[in-house]
Amino acid sequence: MFESEFHLSYHECRDLLVKRLEEPAPGRIQLLSGPRQVGKTTLLLELAKSLGETAVYAAADSPEASAPGFWERLWGRAEEVAAARQRAVVLLDEAHLLPAWAARLKGVWDRVRRRKTPIHVVATGSSSLRLAAGSRESLAGRFERLTLTHWSAASLAEVFKLAPRAAAEAVVREGAFPGAFELRGDAPRWAAYVRDAIVEPAIGRDLLALAPVRRPALLRQVFGVCASSPAQIVSLQKLQGQLQDAGALETIAHYLGLLGEAYLVASASKYATRPARRRSSPPKLVTLSDALLAVVDPRGAPDPSQDPARFGAWVENACLAHACNSGQSVAYWREEPLEVDGVLEGSWGSWAVEVKTGAFQARDLDGLLEFTRRNPRFRPLVVCSAAGLATVARLGVAATTWQEFLLSGPPGAR
Repeated sequence: MFESEFHLSYHECRDLLVKRLEEPAPGRIQLLSGPRQVGKTTLLLELAKSLGETAVYAAADSPEASAPGFWERLWGRAEEVAAARQRAVVLLDEAHLLPAWAARLKGVWDRVRRRKTPIHVVATGSSSLRLAAGSRESLAGRFERLTLTHWSAASLAEVFKLAPRAAAEAVVREGAFPGAFELRGDAPRWAAYVRDAIVEPAIGRDLLALAPVRRPALLRQVFGVCASSPAQIVSLQKLQGQLQDAGALETIAHYLGLLGEAYLVASASKYATRPARRRSSPPKLVTLSDALLAVVDPRGAPDPSQDPARFGAWVENACLAHACNSGQSVAYWREEPLEVDGVLEGSWGSWAVEVKTGAFQARDLDGLLEFTRRNPRFRPLVVCSAAGLATVARLGVAATTWQEFLLSGPPGAR
């Protein structure tokens, strides 16, 4: 099977798609998933503009998509364009909203391949679960998977012409949804945008449309508890106790998984060499954009001078979310009284990361040093404020500021 997956920024995703669409057609279907409001539709429209008359754009959530014969008209038009222009590119937005989309796309793709019709296909979806399930069931060997991630501080700085440090601080205070960022000077409008354009569609449309969600009120409560517990290790039993609508532990675990598929929350497991120990450990809840923390917490973003503990939790959450959104495997480690905030593996390499936003002493890094002693393939890294760099330097451990981590990850990772 030729399935693969890349976690990309907007510009990386655009450039990769342009490169793949220059390959001989028909090529493998490009499936693009990602959170709501990160630019998937904008990207397709940008591609359509650059492709000119060879582009065939259609949105599955448009009124015409519900009209009889939509599917047949779409592919009839694509074949006409391919015949006239020797090439066509079908750009299908929110493909998963169409009934039996994957099976129908398989049939079309097989016909296109059999006839050697020069048609490329790019399809998008905001629900990883729905897009992935359909593709695995019907499109095995026929597609490549791309994920357009939550925006990073670097992307925010580039697009909105911000100083890098200001972009990193904005990611902690209000996340990096580009549409919401334009409203950051008007707190009520900003919060309404995040709720109405991101949270509610992701939960109320993408997830509640799935058959496994039998208790929507409980799903919403699980999300609320997660967004109120940034970068905290929370047992399912404790999570159950915080919910007004009590649910079975299996149901809560299932809903945590669904929130991950909707790009809202990641459940980091405890690092362990034995898989059984990983599965039995409580998860560390990482909300994948601090905008979601801000819209759930009635206090809004924390002031580092007035509420340093809450600010530290938001910084840690933003750093771990950045790692998740960059396609890294994220876990944590804890053996009382020792703990490591993040155990990262992936394209960045293998890192054990401790996040310290306030003053700290050498003994506060005992957990980090013990973990890397036991697991020497992991490099220790302290993510701290600029004032903490001197403390870390005396220990001979790699360090970076949390602003720099949010901009470019660990030292030398990119």
